[in-house]
Amino acid sequence: WHDGKPFTSADVQYTAMEMWKKYLNYGTQLQLYLEAVDTPDAHTAVFRYSRPMPLDLLLRALCDLGYVAPRHVFEGTNVLENPANTAPIGTGPFKFVSYERGQHVIAERNPTYWREGFPYLDRIVWRFITDKAAASAALETGQVQLSTYNALALADLDRLKTDPRFTVSSKGLEANAFNNTLEFNTRRKELADVRVRRAIAHAIDVPFFIENFIYGLGKPATGPIPSSSTAFYPDNPVPYPFDPKKSAALLDEAGFKRGAGGTRFSLKLVPIMNGEDVPLLATFIQQSLQAVGIKVEIVNLDTAGALSTVYRDWNFDLATGWHQYRGDPAVSTTVWYRSGSPKGAPWTNQYGWQSDLVDRLTDQAASELDPVKRKALYARWVQAVNDEIPVWMMTERTFLSATSKRVHGDHNTPRWGSGDWHDTWIEA
Repeated sequence: WHDGKPFTSADVQYTAMEMWKKYLNYGTQLQLYLEAVDTPDAHTAVFRYSRPMPLDLLLRALCDLGYVAPRHVFEGTNVLENPANTAPIGTGPFKFVSYERGQHVIAERNPTYWREGFPYLDRIVWRFITDKAAASAALETGQVQLSTYNALALADLDRLKTDPRFTVSSKGLEANAFNNTLEFNTRRKELADVRVRRAIAHAIDVPFFIENFIYGLGKPATGPIPSSSTAFYPDNPVPYPFDPKKSAALLDEAGFKRGAGGTRFSLKLVPIMNGEDVPLLATFIQQSLQAVGIKVEIVNLDTAGALSTVYRDWNFDLATGWHQYRGDPAVSTTVWYRSGSPKGAPWTNQYGWQSDLVDRLTDQAASELDPVKRKALYARWVQAVNDEIPVWMMTERTFLSATSKRVHGDHNTPRWGSGDWHDTWIEA
């Protein structure tokens, strides 16, 4: 560890059983069937599952859900309030130096890193720049050398594509596709009827939104598994193409006729501000649904407030934000649909909706060792969740980075933005 204490299998055992299973929002679902971690010696950890765990799934998940915490720092403490959460102690190529809330995180080179000769960089500074214009200016003036995960304004990313000083690309982020979402609180009488959920989907012109609001950066999604995930993508058609006449017919069929002023019913929409396109989409949804007789009130909150309102308090009718796919459906995607996540866990099924079929397919696919059979199970799973549509994955998109061409050894893995950057370097 960076504090000099030995890293052993006891750290792995403690983190897996006491943190991954109990607290990590996607980890609780991923490790649902982890029963024990044996430690026959200091350098061996044996994971014991009550159901099979496909190796490829575990490896894809570990990038986000496999960090190991120092047992000697966390054991016997309140894990969620431990000071090490904002002053982390790791084993990687860079050691934590400081964190100034809203300003920056600084890490410096670890001279005892286990990969001999690495890392190349002496220091990394992650700056928090909430003003997107200021972030673009910082990149263009050389104050920063990299901005990833769509942190710049879409207009600036589009402009910088033609600037010879920078590379704007999705390379190195291929395993991080994401979707714009529309989430339904099925506790609401109208939304409990699947015909209404389908009608809402048919009322929204997703290709128009992509072309006119996000610079054509995306395409209509065919479900929760993106086309870039070739190991699992079922290659099905877009389930709910824009069709306002069909939308109106479904609403009529469900018994929600237009009333005074042409309104059928009213809904509250909570945007979860993952990116600049979210409030634009919220307004586009509002306008689209008004055309078929559904009045929408947009409830704007800060990100923390929106997450609590939707996932903890269930005080919403509709919500829109981002879903991020992480290489395997079982890492951070099926949890949006499977029942059983703790109340308050963000980006999980908190919609008052449950399907025995979806739960069963979720568990079967997550523990199927044969890749062909596993892909077939996910094809059935996609069909089931598309039919029921408790969450509508509207767009399929890839993240973009803007990187100074002085930076080298970058974006050389499919999830580089979440990597360790041990082989990254920069020209003087």
